[in-house]
Amino acid sequence: MAKAKRKTNDNAGFWDRPQLMNLIADLLFFAAALALGYAATLAAARLPFFPLRAVTVAGPLQEVTPTQVEYAARNAVAGNFFTVNLEAVRVAFEKLPWVRKAEVRRRWPDDLELVIEEHVAVARWKQVDGAEARLVNREGEVFAASSNAKLPLFVGQEGTAPQILDRYQELIPLLEPIGRQPHSLVLSPRQAWQLRLDDGVLLDLGRDQAKSRVNERLQRFTAVYQQATERLKVRADVIDLRYPNGFAMRVARAGEGKR
Repeated sequence: MAKAKRKTNDNAGFWDRPQLMNLIADLLFFAAALALGYAATLAAARLPFFPLRAVTVAGPLQEVTPTQVEYAARNAVAGNFFTVNLEAVRVAFEKLPWVRKAEVRRRWPDDLELVIEEHVAVARWKQVDGAEARLVNREGEVFAASSNAKLPLFVGQEGTAPQILDRYQELIPLLEPIGRQPHSLVLSPRQAWQLRLDDGVLLDLGRDQAKSRVNERLQRFTAVYQQATERLKVRADVIDLRYPNGFAMRVARAGEGKR
């Protein structure tokens, strides 16, 4: 007598597996709950219960005007307290002429707090290739802005502003013995320096040399400047300091005044 074969559930269909069906149903329910919660959060954030009512500037501003702040805020701030794009707002404010850095943060319940670091101009900037005039800040960075302040002029190639600022700060104390201030400082493409003083006299400083640096030559000159001018009894127009152990003075021609 043949034995009957035993039925197996190995090939049972999906609908014949209640445990698997329950597991999948639970997963789908959990995913739907997450999606619903996320949608509800977004909807709540967009409700008119969280409007932005103000942009507060932390600290006083010297160069950036309230009109500029209002203009940037009006064009960059969009959305409510939760949806506003802080990065876009920061970028918009950093495009203002005198803004070096900007930080923006939310301040509950309806405010944006703005912290602005302004440029502090120490000189005017002009490239040797004749590009438009700009300004140099105390970090040696060149930025586009206008100023009515009395500032020295730096002239050099693109990227040399930090080098010129360092040299300018070195030269100021060296000029104290003769009571003069730098009016302009030029660095040529060949790394040669020219310094014009506030009385119009041009000092041709030349390049730094292994045995005779620019600062050393200027210091030697200022030590004897008063004596030299007293002997000449006339005003010098150009003073050539490129010599390692001396200098040459070109006397201003009759009728030439201060520059």
